[in-house]
Amino acid sequence: MKVGFIGTGIMGSRMAANLQKHGYEIVIFNRTQDKATSLINNGALWADTPGSVAKQVEIIFTMLANPEVVMNAAVGENGFLDNLAPNALWVDCSTVHPSFSRQMAMEAQSKQVRFLDAPVAGSKNQASKAELVFMVGGDATDVKTCQPLFEAMGSRFMHVGEYGMGTSLKLAINLLLGTSMAAFAEAVILGQALGISQEMLLKVLLGGPVTAPFLATKKEKLELEDYEAEFPLQWMQKDLHMVAIAANSAGVAIPVTSTVKELYRLAMQQGLGEKDFSAIHSFLKDGSRNE
Repeated sequence: MKVGFIGTGIMGSRMAANLQKHGYEIVIFNRTQDKATSLINNGALWADTPGSVAKQVEIIFTMLANPEVVMNAAVGENGFLDNLAPNALWVDCSTVHPSFSRQMAMEAQSKQVRFLDAPVAGSKNQASKAELVFMVGGDATDVKTCQPLFEAMGSRFMHVGEYGMGTSLKLAINLLLGTSMAAFAEAVILGQALGISQEMLLKVLLGGPVTAPFLATKKEKLELEDYEAEFPLQWMQKDLHMVAIAANSAGVAIPVTSTVKELYRLAMQQGLGEKDFSAIHSFLKDGSRNE
């Protein structure tokens, strides 16, 4: 089976590489070909447009930056939806918002294409190790069709419900990730300002019952102030913007998240967008010095 993959950035390139490791022949497209070099060197077929990918495959994955980029790849000039065969399957792993996923499901159905929204939990390291968790919305039969592919790229997948439900769960998770990271950074900064050593703070905070396990993976980044991106800060800010869109649609107030989203936006203005989202620690620390 040939599998299409559109979007070979930090996450997509690693996901596609794991498909290759499991023997799948992949056809790929990315806006910048240099990000696909390692995949091409390992035998991936390069296509010049999303539509060209679609003509060669039965299943196509997208892992793209935001709804606008997904929309352009799907229905823009040389888009893939017009070029997929009837009954082909599109799996969108991008982090968007639920109403957009449902809109894309309708667009796909109008072209006789099946659709799943399947965003992932996990960052660069989990993608490399095929330890992602897929949260999937759509028809159970289509989920079953994709099971071997999900298992090639991840450690677990869950069928959450109808179209948009995978995206909904992903946004709830990233709301917690983004706000927890900012709160943890602020707790460390406060503790140090009160005279507690960073070593003691990290030991106690990370060893106690109130801290999310993922924060332990950020310990070294805070200690060394080395924020090499596992999950870029600009992506977290974008995801919290998707949360805000979804919350507004659902009529839910999210004052804490809205405040944190603004902090990430300000951190981006300070040049931290391409750093790991744990760099919110650097932004908050510098801000506390300036007050």
